[in-house]
Amino acid sequence: MSTGAMGLLPSRLIARPHYDFYFTRLSYESGDWNVDERMPSNLLNSLIEYTTINVDPEERVIPLSDPAMLKSPFCYLAGHKLVQFNTAERRNFYQYVNNGGFVFVDDCNHDIDGAFAQSFEQQMQEMFGEQSLNKIPNNHPIYSAFFKFDGPPLSSVELNGWGDDLVHDYLKAIIINGRIGVLYSNKDYGCDWDYDFRNKRFMFEDNTKFAVNIVVYSMTA
Repeated sequence: MSTGAMGLLPSRLIARPHYDFYFTRLSYESGDWNVDERMPSNLLNSLIEYTTINVDPEERVIPLSDPAMLKSPFCYLAGHKLVQFNTAERRNFYQYVNNGGFVFVDDCNHDIDGAFAQSFEQQMQEMFGEQSLNKIPNNHPIYSAFFKFDGPPLSSVELNGWGDDLVHDYLKAIIINGRIGVLYSNKDYGCDWDYDFRNKRFMFEDNTKFAVNIVVYSMTA
């Protein structure tokens, strides 16, 4: 078959780009999952800027209930409100994490007593056990996976009065076979990183560098 003009080939024969990494935002039926809309493009720009990872520059949104999410190299789940997984969402989340997947979960309320925090942590306890979600030490490999940090960097939104008005000097995680399967933050990093990546030129220090660490850890640990 002639391969003359690509536009004349059937779509199934047109080679699609191969990416080593793509960003998957998980949608879910309860709560509000579509938060911090500019954060993914900002994070992806940082990966392109700092690393040699072959990155798909477009965010992908996949329902947690869709088995397609099981193929994702990295998943992001966030919100402000109640988290109550349905049967399909619970099954896929559990299977994905136990099969070596990585989910970064960010509480947009940046508190420990709000609806998102309490309901999400309850979901994790029911799925993985009462003692499964624990604080990780500040010398954990995720803090040196690419850039060097002494622990979780402070987010600018933690003391704005909308959350519990505390600085959370830790992150929590569920460890599966010696590596993080679920990384859980009450620091609202998504809101902190929710700006057009072109505005980084005005910043003294790029605050998305820790996002690079999270992704690199998820791909190499």
